[in-house]
Amino acid sequence: MTGWITDLVTDLGYVGLALLTFIENVFPPIPSEIIMPLGGFLVAEGELSLLGVVLAGTLGSVAGSLVFYFLGWQFRRDRLREWVGRHGRWLLLTVDDVEKAYGWFDRHGRAAVFLGRLIPGVRSLISLPAGSSAMRLGPFLLYTALGTAIWSAALAYGGMLLGDQYERLSRLLQQATYVVIALLLLVIARWIVQRVRRRQEID
Repeated sequence: MTGWITDLVTDLGYVGLALLTFIENVFPPIPSEIIMPLGGFLVAEGELSLLGVVLAGTLGSVAGSLVFYFLGWQFRRDRLREWVGRHGRWLLLTVDDVEKAYGWFDRHGRAAVFLGRLIPGVRSLISLPAGSSAMRLGPFLLYTALGTAIWSAALAYGGMLLGDQYERLSRLLQQATYVVIALLLLVIARWIVQRVRRRQEID
């Protein structure tokens, strides 16, 4: 996969970076950890500017985040509450769980969107609850852009420092992504076990 990513960025420059980061946000299996360090490597080679790389990566990522934001918007609180009321028992969910989740996002949504853009494995998916909770588009775009710009700048700068060894940074970040996903799965598994035990005690 890295071969065609390299070719696209090399051939199209900023446009290629923006296009790839857009796709990466819509289709997370594309390794975002390769795209921006590659842009940084091209900065070190004198083919692109650091500012241009960061702007291209940020614009592409923000545009891509809107796909999940508007997808979440289609499943607003009332629809999700209704669905959980009918089928939630199969997922060990209750309407009260939905309300608590929305309440948490109402209180911490801006920080969640900003910090979520800095966490591998969470970056794309954080847009779903933002849309579903009806977070206003202006703040969503602002905090998404801020978090994405920091992430893009860090990766590009790292790739610039490493030069043609930029793939080392990509491998480290991919490993970090696996760790984050594994931790999230453990948290979900623990939550499921607790819910099952609680339900058994009630029964």
